[in-house]
Amino acid sequence: MSEQQHLGKAGFETKAIHAGYEPDPTTGAVIPPIYATTTYKQDGVGGLRNGYEYSRSANPTRTALEGALAAVEDGEKGFAFASGLAAEDTLIRSLMRPGDHMVIPDDAYGGTHRLIDKVESQWGIAHTPAQVADVDAVAAAIQPGKTKVVWVETPTNPLLNIADISAIATVAHEAGARLVVDNTFASPYLQQPLTLGADVVVHSTTKYVGGHSDVVGGAVVVRDLEIAEKIGYLQNAAGAIADPFGAWLTLRGLKTLAVRMDRHCDNAERVADFLTSHPKVGEVLYPGLETHPGHTVAQKQMKRFGGMVSFRVTGGEAQALAVCERTKIFTLGESLGGVESLIEHPGRMTHASVAGTDLEVPADLVRISVGIEYAEDLVADLEQALDQS
Repeated sequence: MSEQQHLGKAGFETKAIHAGYEPDPTTGAVIPPIYATTTYKQDGVGGLRNGYEYSRSANPTRTALEGALAAVEDGEKGFAFASGLAAEDTLIRSLMRPGDHMVIPDDAYGGTHRLIDKVESQWGIAHTPAQVADVDAVAAAIQPGKTKVVWVETPTNPLLNIADISAIATVAHEAGARLVVDNTFASPYLQQPLTLGADVVVHSTTKYVGGHSDVVGGAVVVRDLEIAEKIGYLQNAAGAIADPFGAWLTLRGLKTLAVRMDRHCDNAERVADFLTSHPKVGEVLYPGLETHPGHTVAQKQMKRFGGMVSFRVTGGEAQALAVCERTKIFTLGESLGGVESLIEHPGRMTHASVAGTDLEVPADLVRISVGIEYAEDLVADLEQALDQS
C-alpha cells in the first residue's frame, strides 16, 4: 500500500501536509518542486510520460496541489485555477447550458454576483437570489425543470449567514439540481460540504488556503467522476489554470491551514466578544455567538466558527468609514484569510458591484478578517478606532 493510500484514514492535519505528493524517488525531496516547464519529452509520438505533455493540460506541481485539495475536502478529484472567479466560471459552464437557471445567495460575494449577473447572463444563464439561511426560501426559488444549480456560501460574505448544507442538499436533489457550496470562509479545516451532501465545493484559495496574501488562486473539488470529467475538459480547453509557482505557494499554505485556522478562530471569538459590549456597535454578525440565528446549524456542520466578523455601527455610513480609516493594526484592504488582520467597508469596496440591487449590503456594515496577531492588540486597535469615530 502506497503512502497516499494510507492517508485515506488520516486526520486533516496529516492529509494537508502529505496528500498529493510522495518524496521524490530520485532525490528524496519532501516538498514538490516548482515545475517551471511548458512541455515534456514524450516517449515516442503520442507516448506521454505519466500523462504529461503540456502544462496547460497538467503540471506536476499543480497535480500535487489538486491531490491535496481533494484529500482535505474528502473528495475524489480537485482542480486548481488561476483565481476563485476562474474556478466559478469554469464550474458554471461545466454544469449549465443556455436557458438553465440557478439559485444564488441574496448576500453573495460581489464578484460572484457580478460574474453570474453580468457575464453568465449573456450566455443565457438566469438566476434568482434567495436567503440561504432559510431552506424554504431556497426551495421556493427553485424553478422545476430549469434550475440546475443551487449555489450557497456558508458563512456568507459579508453578512455571515449560515446555510444548512444537508437540508439544502436534500431540497436541491429532489428538484434534480446540484448543490455547489462556496467553502471559502470556513475553509476545508472547519467544514467539509461534500460529506454533508453537497455535489461540488468551490474555493478562492487566495484566502485561507493560501493564507499569506501572496498568491491568487481558486479550486473546485468533487466526488462524482462524471462531473470531474466535465470540469477537467473545460479547465484544459479554456485554460484558466493555476501556474506552477502559484500552485506551489498555495500548497505550502495548505500545510499550515489547521494551526492557522485555530488561531484565527481564537482571535475572532475574542474580537466578537469585545464588539458585542461596545456602545458604538449596534449588531455583531458572527456565527460563534449564541445570539446568531445560524449558531445551532453552524455548530452542527462546522468544527469552529471561523475568522470573519462583521458588525454594524450605530452612527451610520460615516461612522463605518471612519472606523475603517482609523485602525492601525487592521489594514484597510480587500480580500481576507491572510495571517494579517484586514478591515473594509463592503458597501464601498468588495460589494460595490451590488449597489442598487437586491444584494446591496447595509451602509453601516464593517467587515473584518481577524488575523493571527496577539488578540489583545487587535481588541485595543478596534477600541481606539471606535472611540474616535
